[in-house]
Amino acid sequence: MSQAEVGIIGGSGLYTMPGLTKVKEARVKTPFGAPSDAYVCGTLEGRKVAFLARHGRGHRLLPSELNFRANVHGFKQLGVDRIVSISAVGSLKEEHKPLEFVIPDQFFDRTRHRVDTFFGGGIVAHIAFADPVCGELAAVVESACQKAGVAGKRGGTYLCMEGPQFSTRAESNVYRSFGMDVIGMTNLQEAKLAREAEICYVTIAMVTDYDCWHPHHDSVTVDQIVAVLLKNTENAAKVVRATIAAMPSQRACKCGSALAHAILTDPKKIPAATKKKLKLIIGKYLK
Repeated sequence: MSQAEVGIIGGSGLYTMPGLTKVKEARVKTPFGAPSDAYVCGTLEGRKVAFLARHGRGHRLLPSELNFRANVHGFKQLGVDRIVSISAVGSLKEEHKPLEFVIPDQFFDRTRHRVDTFFGGGIVAHIAFADPVCGELAAVVESACQKAGVAGKRGGTYLCMEGPQFSTRAESNVYRSFGMDVIGMTNLQEAKLAREAEICYVTIAMVTDYDCWHPHHDSVTVDQIVAVLLKNTENAAKVVRATIAAMPSQRACKCGSALAHAILTDPKKIPAATKKKLKLIIGKYLK
């Protein structure tokens, strides 16, 4: 019996999940090492959920230090088939204002030091990733924003940069010229690995401030950013609760069969150790 059906990843500012009842912690060992922290499992709006603080409680881990594979595999081990990811982002467009949420449907990769696949070690798989966000889940989040009274704009591109430094003004202006909407440091790898693990994935991108392209960027104080962060996390908790409450019990999307035609390696050629390591992810296709 699974310990959770929905996974929630809390980003900067959101280190706990308000409203969670019957709470217990699960420390999960994965074939890919240790996740960012213990998973906090419990009940939210009548559904079993598992919450993970992406950067660890106390915000200890840099974006480049995150063990994305362990984080996603840990959710899979708990029985999760949907992940709602909450992230603080910078805005690359005037129209996306601080305190607003964006529900991106695309990602653009500007990372350089990340492991972002479960495959290798004798097995090759190429998932389709043209539409990296689960449309069914994004629609639920969009309506949850309306219900919670939070401005939530569906669509747009999340540019994932390496960090931990923020962009130069030149980079920020180039990203704007590309038509990007928001900028963050963590979500692309999560989305890729969730798709490989056949888990639905959606991002709730909380706009904290305008990226450095904006003429008023330098006048923003740390106090102002912290105030926005606190209000955003309060709003995110409301949106997550409304999302969980409205989530259909069965998945009608294609996320659950993402690997059906993706594995290219002859099953007889896959090393036994790799089969064992990836059993939870590929087991159903190797019978």
